[in-house]
Amino acid sequence: MRTVRFLLEKEFRQIFRDRTMLRMLLLVPLVQLLVLSSAATFEVTQARMWVVDLDGSSASRGLVQRLTGSGRFELAGSSVSAEPAHRALLEREASLVLQIPRDFEHDLRTRAVAPVQVLLDAEDGAAAGVIQSYLTAILQDHARSLGTRLQPRFTGAVGSGPLPAGPSAPAPALQLRHRGWYNPELDYYHYMVPGILVVLVTVVAMAIASMNIVREKEIGTLEQLSVTPVTKGQFIASKLIPFWIIALVDLALGLVLARLVFSIPIEGSLLVVAVSAVAYLFVALGIALWISTVVETQQQAMFIAFSVNMIYLLMSGLFTPFRSMPDWAQALGQLSPVKHFIQIMRTVLVRGGGWEAVALPLGVLVVYGAVVFSLAIRQFSKRVA
Repeated sequence: MRTVRFLLEKEFRQIFRDRTMLRMLLLVPLVQLLVLSSAATFEVTQARMWVVDLDGSSASRGLVQRLTGSGRFELAGSSVSAEPAHRALLEREASLVLQIPRDFEHDLRTRAVAPVQVLLDAEDGAAAGVIQSYLTAILQDHARSLGTRLQPRFTGAVGSGPLPAGPSAPAPALQLRHRGWYNPELDYYHYMVPGILVVLVTVVAMAIASMNIVREKEIGTLEQLSVTPVTKGQFIASKLIPFWIIALVDLALGLVLARLVFSIPIEGSLLVVAVSAVAYLFVALGIALWISTVVETQQQAMFIAFSVNMIYLLMSGLFTPFRSMPDWAQALGQLSPVKHFIQIMRTVLVRGGGWEAVALPLGVLVVYGAVVFSLAIRQFSKRVA
């Protein structure tokens, strides 16, 4: 342990002496957290809307004002024909077209029901679905305030079609009230930020750690082990422990930043997060050690670490719901340690889960870490011998 202590002191001095690496380890992850948390979202804060008002009545103008006044829709333009609206969709000047038919106000007064047509730019299906849900909610609320009913017809392609007519279906006998559990405000940051924290810790523990070990191979340090009293185990410990500690510091700073900037809830115990992070870092550092045994240069280490991280992220359910993947993809995704740590972070921070709630993913990480780290050490010993 005395030898390891001196080696650790040397490693920390080397890290803090290198200003570029220090910024990559501490400053860059926090900046990435601020940028990615705001960019990686499927929320649509404001959609550009083109209005084709064929009625020109006070009722049609009131409907448009209700939509623009909600803050969700911005009026990109208006016309009395469909051709300018189709051109606006094609040139991406608008995300949707609201077409109000003739006799709109007359139908509201005489039948208490009137149809409207909505053309959505469905190139991005996720964004189109969000816009449709916003529009439906606002139209229903506007109809209730008038004591009438609106019949929106959504079309996910550019083109005009016949507007629906006829009386609306009778009002349902049951009244549905909904409430978002764990995230009542439906704040997307609460879902995304815990996952992005896992990504930042992974980059520090896997990519940079593997490059640091390979650098010793490039300058010939590994070849000198045979003539020094430093054992392979002491060398591995001195190389991995600093990045283990720095990754935990990054996670702590990220949690503080997420709480102060994005108001991320911390409903569960931070002790559960810390223990889970320790187990997860065993996996990440084990993979970093394995990468260092199969490459010869830092560029190769960076490329392989990037490839492994990309596969893990895509299969982790960070950006897309894990349950929506095909069965074979879900089975393959179980091999991603990122998926299990993201599940733990969201369970503890957002849901307030304890040890019982994270027992399964934490157990997977412990077993995963033991296997990967053991295989990596064995492979490393063979390469250095």
